[in-house]
Amino acid sequence: MEAATATHKWALVLAGGDGTRLQELTRIITGKPIPKQYCRIVGDRSLLEATLARTVQFAPEERTLVIVNRDHLPIAQEQLRCLPPHSVLVQPRNCDTGPGLLLSLLHLSRRTPEATIAVFPSDHFVGDDRVFMMHVERAARVVGQYPEKIVLLGIRPDRSDVGYGYLEPAHPLGSVPGIDSAFHVAAFCEKPGAALARQLLSRGGLWNSFVMVFQLERMLALIEQVMPEQYALMAALPDDPERAAHSYRRVTPWNFSSGFLARIPEHQIVLRVDDTQWSDWGTREAIERTLAHLKQKPPWRMRRRVAVAA
Repeated sequence: MEAATATHKWALVLAGGDGTRLQELTRIITGKPIPKQYCRIVGDRSLLEATLARTVQFAPEERTLVIVNRDHLPIAQEQLRCLPPHSVLVQPRNCDTGPGLLLSLLHLSRRTPEATIAVFPSDHFVGDDRVFMMHVERAARVVGQYPEKIVLLGIRPDRSDVGYGYLEPAHPLGSVPGIDSAFHVAAFCEKPGAALARQLLSRGGLWNSFVMVFQLERMLALIEQVMPEQYALMAALPDDPERAAHSYRRVTPWNFSSGFLARIPEHQIVLRVDDTQWSDWGTREAIERTLAHLKQKPPWRMRRRVAVAA
């Protein structure tokens, strides 16, 4: 199978997180306890706006889907004004990454079931967009050769950190021309303890960036196989937004990494990513580490309020 044609490529941007761990920090920066993806921390763009500027290199706005929470709409709508209305999917409430991602995939399957999807969290920092998106395109090439696989971008760690998921590479893929940093996956460990994290690091473990590329139909088939009850519940949600919101009360939160990906390493390929200055910015320390690398002072230490991106 050849790589996906341009018209079959879709970008799925996850922007439904509440960012509760950093709400104290975003309150200092913006005056409001908003989710970090809507916050200006570096430069004049929010993390969400920076993500959209990056993902357009993979798929245009008309083939981009952003999932947001209903409670975030007053902030999100202004930042998503560049997108057509059909490119924004509203989730009734945040139920962690599992239901949000599955809801998005089922929505896309009704529009373009043959799509190749690239998933992008909206609250990560990337220092070199060009190089990072080159890796995403390489992942799409791998999916073209291995359509039954999920290809995840794995970040080369610079320290042992228990806050990340780890992908342990197995033997090299070795069959996609021009790509020598792709590996089958021996194990997927979501946020291991300190001792296991050190072991994984010594075995060449890579951080899971949660940026992944896959064939839509294949991903849905795997989710239905591994998590049939959750799949059936989400697939049965009515199309009407109000009725769907009522039915969504029965949805149980679950994490896509620990609840699904960690259970199927044999269906994954990891593509090693270097030199992009990636960070998930899940903690204040992670943000300060990036800003120190950029030789910038944290705005909260400068006692200066930065307006929410508009």
